[in-house]
Amino acid sequence: MGPLNGIKILDLTSMVSGPLAATILGDQGADVIKVEPIHGEQLRHLGEPHNGVPASFFSCNRNKKSLAVDLKKQSGKDILWKLIDSADVLLQNFRPGAMARMGFAESDVRQRNNKIIYVSISGFGNKGPFAHKRVYDPIIQGLSGATDIQADRNTGRPNMFRIILADKVSAMTAAQAVSSALFYRERNGQGQHIELSMLDATLAFFWPEGMTGLTFAEKETDVKKTFSSIDLIYETQDGYITISVISDKEWSGICKVLKCEELIQDERFATSRARRQHADERRSILGEMVKKWTSQDLLNSLDENDVPCAPLLNRTELMNHPQIIESQTIQRLVFEGFGEVRQARPAARFQLTESEIRLPAPQLGQHSSEVLTSLGYDQEAIDELIAKKTVLQTD
Repeated sequence: MGPLNGIKILDLTSMVSGPLAATILGDQGADVIKVEPIHGEQLRHLGEPHNGVPASFFSCNRNKKSLAVDLKKQSGKDILWKLIDSADVLLQNFRPGAMARMGFAESDVRQRNNKIIYVSISGFGNKGPFAHKRVYDPIIQGLSGATDIQADRNTGRPNMFRIILADKVSAMTAAQAVSSALFYRERNGQGQHIELSMLDATLAFFWPEGMTGLTFAEKETDVKKTFSSIDLIYETQDGYITISVISDKEWSGICKVLKCEELIQDERFATSRARRQHADERRSILGEMVKKWTSQDLLNSLDENDVPCAPLLNRTELMNHPQIIESQTIQRLVFEGFGEVRQARPAARFQLTESEIRLPAPQLGQHSSEVLTSLGYDQEAIDELIAKKTVLQTD
């Protein structure tokens, strides 16, 4: 039983930012109803499906029940209002103004349920020249400086993270904010509106080390000269490894392993600050020495000297790596219709109220009748809603 057991969440979101936020809360025990249009939300239609569900949709929508309903019809709106009456949280990520046009503005919802946590996720918030824009992850990466951070060190050409980054950062930010709002409500009895923009969330995520040159206005520096000193990737005789040297102790350790103790006190590298200022030179010098080693021999020696390091695993190799197996980081679950499903386990491991993956991602409208029954609709009324295509029920 998770820490959010008994909390009821309405997930009206699509794609990744909102659905993943609701999934995190669902992993922690919340009851999540995914309210989506009759044709299904967009992520259902991206990727190769298995048992009718693509992999990305599964990972962003496990632990949910699906209600497929036409909110353009009054009978569909009535269903959502009944759900709102008993909900603790409503999540939506439509463009600003869309929920009001649908008849479910935050102020209207609060008149029906003044304790609800109403979460509005958008690309840029409700102000500014970009507020009206449709948004996907690359748009936020472009505007947030992500492509500058990822720029090629040699050519300066901008690059994007090759994963959906802004959406997932926004999802984690939203899930944490919902937990805080629920805690406040527990103390004070008041629900509230949470507004979260993907741009804000992404910039906040980047700022601690990605924007150090901009932090102190009186000492602004060239951000391209304040890149992280992470050592990234080194080539060995038989492959590649990563090494990260930050502290003086770690620097001393790698110098001893590579038998270049004279560099320990070299003024270019003697302090963390100096090593950061001469990062390119340091990486070049060490890189030539690392090439003389095999990966495993060097990793063993670095470990013995307490120098942070790791092999570079491809995505298939990590499934069988001893650390991944021993820590049970990847769960192997069996669900009817899906067979074995691999998922990264919920990362927060609670001592008393463990998170767990209880349900697979739902088929479109899989739980429509179940949800309607819980709202007091009898079978005749449910059949009529299905016949009129107000709701979709998947067998």
